Amino acid sequence: MLVMKLVVGLGNIGKEYEGTRHNTGFMVLDHLAQQAGLTFTGPRQEAMIAKDHCYQQTILLAKPTTYMNESGRSVRALLNYYDLEPNDLLVVHDDLDLPTGQLRLRQKGSAGGHNGIKSIIAAVNGQNFMRTRIGIDHPNKQTVVDWVLSRFDAQQHDLITQGIDQAIAAIRFWLETDDFNQALNRFNHKEK
Repeated sequence: MLVMKLVVGLGNIGKEYEGTRHNTGFMVLDHLAQQAGLTFTGPRQEAMIAKDHCYQQTILLAKPTTYMNESGRSVRALLNYYDLEPNDLLVVHDDLDLPTGQLRLRQKGSAGGHNGIKSIIAAVNGQNFMRTRIGIDHPNKQTVVDWVLSRFDAQQHDLITQGIDQAIAAIRFWLETDDFNQALNRFNHKEK
């Protein structure tokens, strides 16, 4: 039987959004694909797709082309097309409530105010899908919209790069072990 996992990175399509805080999920998948020598093609099922065969399974990396607030539409289409369940799904996204670059894995849970996650929860009719959250910090004076659509400054660049590297390590660990609880225990660190 073919084992397949779907890893979805959240972000907004278009050059004007590249490198913005809200595109952290896209950045993780771009780096992961680059390390594996994969190229994104498409769109198919309203997503850019890269496919790999490793750890005795097929891995789909997907970047929805629907814009953040409609991410669920693409995720639902992908799950349907590839005959997958929400428990085969890992979503990688930014998180305002974590310091820049800090990683937090979750087995399930609410949207926590994240519109992309809110859209996916509605589309899959539940909260039972895995998440890899990367901190982008909370704005001091900017509105949340301006903050998430802005780019990391030089001071934050090293932190987000470390966060992306940690996220990739966590994803690879999960794919290799097929044990998300073990990944949670290994990669969820409290802020030092």
